[in-house]
Amino acid sequence: MAGALLNSLRLARAGFVLAQHGIRFVPRGVPVPLPLKIARALTVPIQLVTAPFRRDVPRASRVASALSELGPSYVKLGQFFATRADVIGPELSADLRHLQDKAEPFSMAEARIAVERALGGKLEDHFIEFGPPVAAASIAQVHKAYILEDGVKKAVAVKILRPNIEKRFQHDLDSYYFAARLVERFYPPARRLKPVAVVDNLKHTTDLEMDLRLEAAAISEMAGNIKDDEGFRVPNVNWRRTAKRVLTVEWIDGTPISHRDALQAKGFDTGAIGLTVLRTFLRHAMRDGFFHADMHQGNLFVDDNGIVVAVDFGIMGRLGLAERRFLAEILHGLITRDYHRAAAIHFEAGYVPPHHTVEEFAQAMRAIGEPIQGRTAEEISMADLLGQLFAYTEVFDMQTRPELILLQKSMVIVEGVARDLDPLLNMWIAAEPVAKEWIESNLSLLGRLKGAGRGAETIGDILLRTPGLLQRAEQTLVGFSEMAQSGLKLDDATLENLASRSRHNRITDAALWVTALALIAIALKIYGVV
Repeated sequence: MAGALLNSLRLARAGFVLAQHGIRFVPRGVPVPLPLKIARALTVPIQLVTAPFRRDVPRASRVASALSELGPSYVKLGQFFATRADVIGPELSADLRHLQDKAEPFSMAEARIAVERALGGKLEDHFIEFGPPVAAASIAQVHKAYILEDGVKKAVAVKILRPNIEKRFQHDLDSYYFAARLVERFYPPARRLKPVAVVDNLKHTTDLEMDLRLEAAAISEMAGNIKDDEGFRVPNVNWRRTAKRVLTVEWIDGTPISHRDALQAKGFDTGAIGLTVLRTFLRHAMRDGFFHADMHQGNLFVDDNGIVVAVDFGIMGRLGLAERRFLAEILHGLITRDYHRAAAIHFEAGYVPPHHTVEEFAQAMRAIGEPIQGRTAEEISMADLLGQLFAYTEVFDMQTRPELILLQKSMVIVEGVARDLDPLLNMWIAAEPVAKEWIESNLSLLGRLKGAGRGAETIGDILLRTPGLLQRAEQTLVGFSEMAQSGLKLDDATLENLASRSRHNRITDAALWVTALALIAIALKIYGVV
């Protein structure tokens, strides 16, 4: 009871602050349950009183201001919901994409304590110089420091978690869970959107962000994936100076990718850089199934060699092979106008329930794809396209897929970065060679043979043990049969009888290997090799 009351008070405060800033917390056109109708009615007087003071303030700025006032967990919540237009509507989602993760820095004294607790010893044992914070966000802040390695002075970036941030987030997450459970219990139409699962996903992403060793591991994993790629790289991790609450990486000296004029003044082709950003992101998503999910302009730099360098790997996305195939086929289907194939992949992946037809969904895909054909990026609104996709999720009873929604959100951000570098860039045309490359590598005859080879390795490993597995199963069944007839007993005679069943018999072995070979033949048939 006390927990429910405390969570209700936390939510009431949040609603009051949002109302003060003139923000609707329920999207237009979305049915509202009675408790929220009452809450919305109570906030109307507040909005009327505060309206004159925010008349000239853009809506996106009001959202940022309100969430910043509520604290770091609400800033993170806003960034998270920017990826969930299916839950909050495309209009509010578009506003939240403008939310900048900026906060007041904590003190140098607190930074020193955090470093010494995380790494042991004194700050000076690890860094020969340690500067003031250069950036502060809701979860952590970054300092520029210097280390001495092999007699050489090197600049590093040191990321430090905010003091007590875990405790504060946990309190707010409790109130989010409380609200989500109420919505699921009292508003059945919202259950399709899985509110509690949405909060689970938010908790998971913040848990990952609050262990900086995992961010270091993400950087290391991506470095391995892209070691042979050109035009894009990530910073080197300094593992000796990295712990759960402190991350140390190579300092990146480069031009912010948002400074288009500065890049052109240095002689760089900004159109080519934009194409690199877009195709790199798609390649990471489709080829590696592991992508930077927060590639906004503040996290991208161009070094003196014209190479794009990404920073801040707190939010990463993963796609399984099925999701990568889904992405490649969707892109390829929209680009080549093969809407039937683009629709069919939804059914094959299980995203659309089988009581709908592929033909009907293909019609919906055509309605999305045809308007973008032959048009420049300036004429195509990705927000509108995503809005249509989310609208069709309800029409076709599609369940929420967080990993795909994170991918779609990231694609919008990356396209925005690329478009700022080249306003005429068409995302669909730029994406075609990457999607085609993936399809040829994975869905062509050669790709199927490679896939069959990988599958055969797994099946072969299992089948090498098949005779023993089947023998043990036979022995167990015989033993149970005898026990059923003569009762359960574990005397010496019984144990000897069971043990004798394990002696090899050539005829039985032959039969078991025939079974194993038959299974191999079936497996190869499934993979399309024979």
